[in-house]
Amino acid sequence: MSTIVPVILCGGSGTRLWPRSRKSKPKPFLPLIGETTLFAATALRCSRDAGFADPVVVAGAAHVRLVEGQLPSASAGSIIVEPEAKNTAAAIALAAARLPADAIMLVCPSDHYIGDVAAFRAAAHTAAALAADDWLVSFGIEPTAPETGFGYLKRGDAIGTTGGYQVERFVEKPDLARAKAFLADGGFSWNGGIFAFRAGAFMDELARHRLDIAQAVRASVTQGHEDGDRFHPDAAVFATIQGESVDYAVMEKTSRAAMVPVAMEWSDIGNWQALHEALPRDPHGNAVRGEAELKNCRNVLVDSDGPHVSVVGVDNLIIVVDGNNIMITTPDGAQLVGKLHGAVNQ
Repeated sequence: MSTIVPVILCGGSGTRLWPRSRKSKPKPFLPLIGETTLFAATALRCSRDAGFADPVVVAGAAHVRLVEGQLPSASAGSIIVEPEAKNTAAAIALAAARLPADAIMLVCPSDHYIGDVAAFRAAAHTAAALAADDWLVSFGIEPTAPETGFGYLKRGDAIGTTGGYQVERFVEKPDLARAKAFLADGGFSWNGGIFAFRAGAFMDELARHRLDIAQAVRASVTQGHEDGDRFHPDAAVFATIQGESVDYAVMEKTSRAAMVPVAMEWSDIGNWQALHEALPRDPHGNAVRGEAELKNCRNVLVDSDGPHVSVVGVDNLIIVVDGNNIMITTPDGAQLVGKLHGAVNQ
């Protein structure tokens, strides 16, 4: 089995976690659960002693110093400096085009929380074995609720005794009724955006379905330059790419789509309510980060970077204090935080 190369994607601005997350220091680089940032935790899950190679990180220029400052000291990772955001197909292709064709890539978003690291690593090795046989593998995350904010994977036939399955179909984000039906069916998993491919197989499939992206990425890499551990693709060539997600560009079109089911205490920390659910809570469902006192409260999250917050007799509320900014929302309203004036114009 080839060593697995983690490819860590650092994209997005994290506006739904405003005011804590900012463009200058977005969600991956914050210690939202415990004292380790989500990015550092992602790298630590993929350590050498667990059978992983040093990571390849794909990040924008604005966040390169954050990446370099937070990479664990045991990792001698390299950084591909993405000239501009062109969605996940191009970002993954940048790494694939820089790696040997037979390298097994494990694509990991940098801003997810995974509580069961052992389950993640076991799934990664199962996925890598399938990828070595030129399957393009998604992690199929066991759903714990009828979630409408994620796409789903429908499990198909088993692939021998590998522990993997063919993907019968990809399903767009459903409404609540369909999400409940998926949960009751038992054959559907969340599509969490974690993948394993052989680098050459991925580039072949990308060229088959989106030749324009594959050609532009290869040209930008050929015409790019190295700067120590940083690699800079050619910006002018990369700018010509019409961005598309890896799901639309490749995964939903390939005949080699596979999945590995996994239950690993996963959360994409997609908004403040998702963070609340991932944090340790008291018997009344309350979670506190920073200085706060709660009396007769249920299902309340307080996250303060300084001022003491007192909350009395309140249910289902999220209170965030960041410097001079105070944000208060209900769990249902958490989806709209990214549309606030402060988040959009941070």
